[in-house]
Amino acid sequence: MDTVDHRHLGSDRLAAALKSGFHRVIEEQDELNRINVFPVPDSDTGTNLSLTLGSALGVLDREFKHLGSLLAALADALLDGARGNSGAIMAQFFQGVSDATGDLSRYTTHTFGKAIEQGSEYAHDAIAEPREGTILSVITAFASAIRQQAVDQKEERFDVVLPAAVDRLRQALADTTGQLEVLRRAGVVDAGAKGFVTLVEGAMHFLVDNRVTPRPAVAALEDVVAVAAGADEESEFRFCTECIVTGADIDRRKLREDLGELGDSLVLAGTKRKAKIHIHVDEPEQVFELAGRYGTVSAEKADDMHRQTHSSHDARRKFAVITDSAADIPDEDMERLDIHMVPCRIHFGDRSFIDKVSITNEEFFAEVERNPDHPKTSQPAPGDFRRQFQFLATHYADVLSVSLSAKPSGTWQAAVSAAERVNAPGRVHIVDSMNASTGQGMLAVLAAECAEAGLSLEEARSVLDTQIPRTRTFALVKDLNFAVRGGRVPGYVKPVADLLRITPIIRTFPDGRVTNGGFLFGRRRRINRFARFVVDKSVVEGPMCVSIAHALCPEDARELADQFQEELPEIKRMTITDLGSALGVHGGPGTLLAATMPWYPLAASDQRD
Repeated sequence: MDTVDHRHLGSDRLAAALKSGFHRVIEEQDELNRINVFPVPDSDTGTNLSLTLGSALGVLDREFKHLGSLLAALADALLDGARGNSGAIMAQFFQGVSDATGDLSRYTTHTFGKAIEQGSEYAHDAIAEPREGTILSVITAFASAIRQQAVDQKEERFDVVLPAAVDRLRQALADTTGQLEVLRRAGVVDAGAKGFVTLVEGAMHFLVDNRVTPRPAVAALEDVVAVAAGADEESEFRFCTECIVTGADIDRRKLREDLGELGDSLVLAGTKRKAKIHIHVDEPEQVFELAGRYGTVSAEKADDMHRQTHSSHDARRKFAVITDSAADIPDEDMERLDIHMVPCRIHFGDRSFIDKVSITNEEFFAEVERNPDHPKTSQPAPGDFRRQFQFLATHYADVLSVSLSAKPSGTWQAAVSAAERVNAPGRVHIVDSMNASTGQGMLAVLAAECAEAGLSLEEARSVLDTQIPRTRTFALVKDLNFAVRGGRVPGYVKPVADLLRITPIIRTFPDGRVTNGGFLFGRRRRINRFARFVVDKSVVEGPMCVSIAHALCPEDARELADQFQEELPEIKRMTITDLGSALGVHGGPGTLLAATMPWYPLAASDQRD
């Protein structure tokens, strides 16, 4: 005699079944990453699906009286947490299931079939250019199998309908290999499709056999995960861009048409009140500006797919290096050493930008000059760190994150919090640079050069432990107006400084503080005297590295570089780059910055010098 009512499905059992299915996908994320070759061979489908489903696990732990309220909360959580193409499609599928369920307190096989059918329709509608051989194919097969039994044949038992539907799902998954040429060449099934099938299998096993898949622990590291099977091409576009649009009546058809002109791999999920955009583009800011015409934009994200793809194929390095956008690093070093970056956020009033992605350094300072709203910067959310940590820890045994000094910002703590929540084979290590701007940037470059030279993670950390206390950063603030506008300096200080012809210097200290560190009296030969101040306060003897950054004053930067050549006996490397927002927000246009660090003889450095 049955102890479970197999003719009906209520909110408690559905929540438990979905939780089991979600856990199974998270458990299989490494395999899903390994076979991910479509639409972009970036080996992150498993990571994105895990982050998407993981963001909604809390909903499944709550109690709901009705199916409708459970599924409405679940769909909303999935929409907010959706990552990547497959994650957005999965969120839209559950949105369709939720809308079809309405106020139902429990499912019959017939109403369940209708809900799955509408979920399939929503998933297809979310895609600008639906393709066979993807997650859409298995969703269609699932809806068709349920409908055939529950609606057409009027089968009333879930323990009969679900196993038969899963058999059909598995066949549809196997068929994807022959439906897309990229899958056939790689000899794999579609990763997103396999993720959906894995979810349904986990839920079915619970409902039919009461088999529970517990939440998986972090997998033990055996080998660095293999590169994506058969992946040999990069996407035409560079940034995987996402955001959420909230409005009263979003015209999703027109929004999809407008977005379609900007890039490819477009997925538009959600409802008329909240829509999740996923698209591959070269200019993320165009997406955010366009979305802003339809409502309030939030949760902006832009991941560099080209750098991710390169990392997933690079088996030479023993660890990956990542930093936050407070670090100012020349573009050539970012590309040469494959340094990853988590962007901070910049806010001018109610308008927000992703630092160094949707706004360049030059554009930032131009906006500072003309915008009456002084900018505010905010650290990356732990979720921004976690997403990139998760990806890198899937492909490397270790990930080294070189953070902005913990004293003036919560960035370090956000990175630590994110690292603790990563569920991937690799280990994430957070290092406080005790610096900012080019000082932090030089340390990130050094860490990446250690990786390039073949050093282990432990050896690289030892190098950084030696160099961090000896790295100093100094910023010469030309105009105190911007520090006053930002509230960092009291208003009465500026007229006093102008009267006494004082130019303040901001600097880092060994304990990680970033604060006022001295003054220059008088305005004559300002750059010459700043160079001498830097040399006097640096703790470098012998060969050294110097990094200069400027805020729209390249001539001053070159003059400073010439002065250092005269003042310092042996400069092994000198770089000049644009100043970013981390210190630039306080100094404004005209700010000049220099950082010094002892030269560390690595193979990569030797070859370059």
